[in-house]
Amino acid sequence: MSNKVLSEKFYAAMKRLEPRYPTKLALLLPSLHAAQDEIGWLPPEALNEIGEYIGIHPAQVREVASFYTMYNLKPVGKYHLKICTNASCTLRGAEELVHHCENKFGIKVGETTADKRFTLYEEECLGACGTAPAMMLNNDYHENLDIQKLDKLLDGLE
Repeated sequence: MSNKVLSEKFYAAMKRLEPRYPTKLALLLPSLHAAQDEIGWLPPEALNEIGEYIGIHPAQVREVASFYTMYNLKPVGKYHLKICTNASCTLRGAEELVHHCENKFGIKVGETTADKRFTLYEEECLGACGTAPAMMLNNDYHENLDIQKLDKLLDGLE
């Protein structure tokens, strides 16, 4: 395949993982994670390449990648904020956190700031109901948030 978007490092990592799984198809989720870690999101070319590597149709790769909210099918900012807005988090102030971020960054949910620093999303559930409201900042959980804690966290980012 010409014009590969995934590096030799990606392919070496997949080769190391293969023996851990019963079939090559089982590499689908780890390959999506690895590609996203490498590129920052999952462009169509990467999904096609993963499908070719695993031996499935690219549409199957897209189906899986689009099902899970942890995969980004469009570019995101350096800091990707996913605020849980399910019942527990909403009851404890998640909507206020979302609105605060929209105002702070001048964007709406689903958008990225012009400087590509921040992308804001609402997340259906982060599984942190006991410590609501919760947010993921890239791959890290932040719980028991309020506006002051959120601002301290965001203002401390480089």
